[in-house]
Amino acid sequence: MSKNPWIDVSVPVHNSMHFWHGDPPPYVTMHAGTAKGDVCNVSVIYCSFHTGTHMDSPLHFLPGQKTMDDLPFDAVIGPARVVEIKDKESIKPAELKKLKLKKGERILFKTPNSTVSWKKPTFDKDFVYISKEGAQFLVDAGIQTVGIDYLSVGGFYKDGVETHHILLGAEVWIIEGLDLSKVKPGNYDLICLPVKFAKGDGAPARCLIRKR
Repeated sequence: MSKNPWIDVSVPVHNSMHFWHGDPPPYVTMHAGTAKGDVCNVSVIYCSFHTGTHMDSPLHFLPGQKTMDDLPFDAVIGPARVVEIKDKESIKPAELKKLKLKKGERILFKTPNSTVSWKKPTFDKDFVYISKEGAQFLVDAGIQTVGIDYLSVGGFYKDGVETHHILLGAEVWIIEGLDLSKVKPGNYDLICLPVKFAKGDGAPARCLIRKR
C-alpha cells in the first residue's frame, strides 16, 4: 500500500467559480437550514453537467453515442501520468512526440492553465487546449483517457468542436477542469468518479491522484 497521500485535483463548486462562457452560472443556495429553525441543512445546486471538474461522454458532441452510463471504470481508475506542457497556445504533436505515449495510458495534461487560467477573475478564453492535430495524435497512440487543467480539451477560438469530435469519436474519455497547480509531473494512481446521471452527456466529478 502506498504511503503517499491522495491529492484532490478537483475544483470546488461555488457561486463565483469559473464556468464555460455561455453556460448558466452555477448557483448554490440553502433550501433548508438549522440556523433558521429547520431540522436539517439541505443545499441546492443549479449548474450544467459541464461545471467545474467534470467528464464528457461521447454524447456531448455526437448524437446517439455513448453516455456517462457507459463509462468503463478502467478509464478513470488506475495508473495515470501527469505530463507538463510548455506551449502557451495548445498541445501539439511536436510536444506529444517527446512523451513516448503508450497504448491504454491515462494522460493528465498540466499546462500554463494551472497557474494562470484558474487565477483569473473571469472565464479565460485564451486557455491552453489540445489542438485537433494533437487530439488525432493521442487517438493514434491509443490513449484511453485524457485530462486537462481547464474547462475544455478544445479551444474557445479554435479546435473546440474538432478536438472533441476526434477524441470522443474514438471513445477517448475526457476529464476537464482539473487543478494541477500543486502537482508535479510523474506517475500517479487516479480515481475520478463522475456523478451517475442517467444518459448524461457529462457529469461533475471528484478526481483524486496519488504518487506511485
